[in-house]
Order: sequence, then structure tokens, then C-alpha cells
Amino acid sequence: MTARIYAIVIAIAVLTAPLGVVWFKLNQLPRQQHSIDDRLDQFGSAARNRLLSHFLRAEVPYPPARIVLVGLKEERRLQIYAPGRDGTLRYVMDHRIVAAAGGPGPKLRAGDHQVPEGSYRLRYLNPNSAAYVSLMIGYPNAFDKARAQSDGRTKLGGDIVIHGPTTGTEGCLALGEDAVEEIFTLVADAGITNTEILITPRDFRSHKPPGSKGASEWTRALYARIAHNLAKLPAPEG
Repeated sequence: MTARIYAIVIAIAVLTAPLGVVWFKLNQLPRQQHSIDDRLDQFGSAARNRLLSHFLRAEVPYPPARIVLVGLKEERRLQIYAPGRDGTLRYVMDHRIVAAAGGPGPKLRAGDHQVPEGSYRLRYLNPNSAAYVSLMIGYPNAFDKARAQSDGRTKLGGDIVIHGPTTGTEGCLALGEDAVEEIFTLVADAGITNTEILITPRDFRSHKPPGSKGASEWTRALYARIAHNLAKLPAPEG
């Protein structure tokens, strides 16, 4: 659909529909579909230029052989780690998480508005997200499924992503526009199979886990796992 025809369709929708359904009609209009390569052509070069200064300072080759993302819920930061030439993981940079629903504690079921906690792979890149672009997090993982089965919980939910700026989010991590472009480009360049994300209620390298009162035994075991994995990563200086 050309830009001119698209503009005419929007005008007709606004002029002929009651105000209460204008948004619904606009939301049903066909959207331009992008491929991952389209998005990289659109913003990849600028994103790489921003990333490279951080990778050079950390003495990490770009694109890296591996990426570890760390989502800190309380601190509202998404940290990036990658190996130097000696194979040791190094802190590269971080981004502010501009929106994340819920509080400390793992995601238990669909609709609880909680961001998951644990270690996850990324499933795919979405160049046509409703919130600009996004990266699908592999929730629920095997640990989540096993604990749900033992608890008798069903309907664990899903579609948890890292996405661009939006007015609200339910269980996902929202970043600013530049930040999500950089993460999208970085993962596309390094390879999604070489990327993992560790999500924690807070940085256990500097703070104790949330109070165990009312927490299940498996939640405490989960936090021990997360703390063990975090201890392998160098904390940012300063």
C-alpha cells in the first residue's frame, strides 16, 4: 500500500467512524512488514557505531562469540557481557529498563504481570513487534515447567520479550528506542543461539536475595542458582 493510499484510508476511517471505534479501525489497517535484514539496513549501522566504542573500551571483539544479558529487575538495568580474546566474560555496557511490571519473585502463571526470573535462551528476533522490534525470551524454561508440574500449576503464560518503548508492559522488559536497536543488532550479529539472558530480582553480587518469608523452597533454590551464575560475571566498576 503506497503512502498516499494509506493516508486516504486513514482519513476515511477517521471521518466515517464514531470516535469510540477510530482506534480499533486504525489498529486493523495492514502494517508494513519488515525482515530482520530490513531492520538492520534501517538502524544497524548506527547501532553498531554506538556499540563499538563500548566493545573497544572493554577489549572485546565485535561481533562477540557469545553474549550474556543480565536483567536486573530492582535496579532496572539490562547488562551486556561478552568474552574477550582470552575467552573470559567481560562487562561491556548496560541499558536502562524503562518499564517492567511486577516485583521480586518468579513468574508463576499467565496474567500475573511478573517478569520471569532464571536463566533463559532467546528464541527469535521479531522485526515487526507491536513495540517496534523485540527479542523473544524462552520462558518457560525446563526449570519453570518442572516446578509448575510439582506445584500443580498450569497456564504458565509466555510471549515474554525484550521490546522497544511502549506505554505499558506485562511481564516483559521495555527499553528505549536506541537501546532496543542496539540489543537487536548485537544479537543478530553474534547469533541468537550464542545468546542467553539471566533475569534476577536484584544484583546478588551486592545485595542479598529478597526475604525468604513466604517463599517456596524451590524459589530459594532458584535464587541460589542465579547467585551462582552472577558470581561468574564481573560487576561493573564504580
